[in-house]
Formats: sequence, C-alpha cells, structure tokens
Amino acid sequence: MKKIKRFRILVMGRANAGKTTTLQRVCNSTDNPKIFDGKGNTIDTGILQGTLTRGYHDIEHELVFESNHGFVFHDSCGFEAGTTQQFDRMKEFVANQAAARSVNERIHAIWFCIPMTDCHRTVTAAEQKFFNECDTKHVPVIVLLTKVDALYLTAIGELLDVGLAMDEAEERAAEKQKELLEKWLAHIKQELDECRFPPKGYVSLQKMYQKNADCTALMQCTANVLNEEDLQRLLISTQQSNIVLCIEYGVKK
Repeated sequence: MKKIKRFRILVMGRANAGKTTTLQRVCNSTDNPKIFDGKGNTIDTGILQGTLTRGYHDIEHELVFESNHGFVFHDSCGFEAGTTQQFDRMKEFVANQAAARSVNERIHAIWFCIPMTDCHRTVTAAEQKFFNECDTKHVPVIVLLTKVDALYLTAIGELLDVGLAMDEAEERAAEKQKELLEKWLAHIKQELDECRFPPKGYVSLQKMYQKNADCTALMQCTANVLNEEDLQRLLISTQQSNIVLCIEYGVKK
C-alpha cells in the first residue's frame, strides 16, 4: 500500500445523474473539486465552468477535493447523447489506465451512476453499450443508483392513483418507496447482468442531499469487489469518515 499514494476512480453516467454530489459526500465537502491536467497543472475552473455543465470536459483531467487529497476522480461526460468518437475515447482511456505501469496512474474502480429521477429509463442504450462493449479488465465497475429519494414522489403518486387519501398515502410512502427501489434494482440487475461485461456490484444511495449523508454502503461495496487487499485498505483509509470500516478491514487511522 505504501507504493499506492491515492485511490483513483472513474465516475460515469448520464448528465444530471448526481455524480458531483456523490463525490462531495464521499469527500465530506460542499465545495467543487480542483481540476488538474495530466501533468499536475491546475485548470482554471472559471473558464471551464460552462463546458463542465454541458459535459464537454476532458476525461483525462483529475478532480481532487481540498477536503481529501487521497481520492482522485475522473469524470466521463454524459455520453448517452455523445458521438461514437466520445465513446471510443472513453474506452481508450479505460484501457490505458487499466494497463498503466505505475499503480498510481491506474484507475482502481469505476462508479457508474444511474439516477432514479427517471426510473422508467434506468437502462438505456448508453448503459447497454458500455456494459457490452467496454472491457475494463481487472478494474471493477460498481453501479450506483443515485437520486433514490425521487422515488418517494413516485410512491405517493402511485398510492394516490389507487384511491388512497393524501394522509394515508404519506403514511405508506416510505414502504412503497422501498418496494419501488427493490423493483427497479432487480430490473437493472437483470438487464446488466446479461451483458458481456456486467458490473461487479450494485449500491443504492439515499439522502445524498444531506451534508452528513452516509457513504458506508458505497465504500463497503467498492472495497468488496476490489481484487487486491492493499487497494481495499487504501480505499478504507482514504475515506476517513467511518472508523467501523477501518476496524473491519484492519486499517490503522
């Protein structure tokens, strides 16, 4: 583990999938990350801001939060509306990073975000294309179900549709939301597990809008699919926030 200085993650998914918010919670921050080029030079985020929101940033750029320098993130643009050239560049980046000689330059995990804000479009052609065509080799891909809290309003709507009064619908909404989450998670697993290169794990993220949101499930899921003990320990020590996980994986703070 001494040879590996930082844990590097590629974050993927369509636009507005909650990627930035998830990274902020993982790093216990409310600020935007600093952006660096491949040589360590700082990128002027003021100049890039317009292009970042439209998803035209460079996948090679490194995103690092001041609150936790132990994580390095790469953000793939929302290629669901992208060109073949964009997809091919992403595949090339994944292949190059997975095969990098230096363990510090490799990506160690991929988080693929699927938002529940549009639950009827959970697995689109973009997801099918990635999991059928992109061989990530030894780098595990974890599917993150983001914006799960949006299912609460869906639950309310479905309960009202079957004739319940609003007060009764609100009382039963949490249970219905859980039922919907299980339903859509099962659907996503069925679709993606049949792909040529299926994900190694799935995790649902709730209440990420809260500054103190719990990322334990995400850290555990990621650690469990890593194929090297040193990487597991690096990830758990880098996350900083959960002492129980540090004890579980034998990591000294």
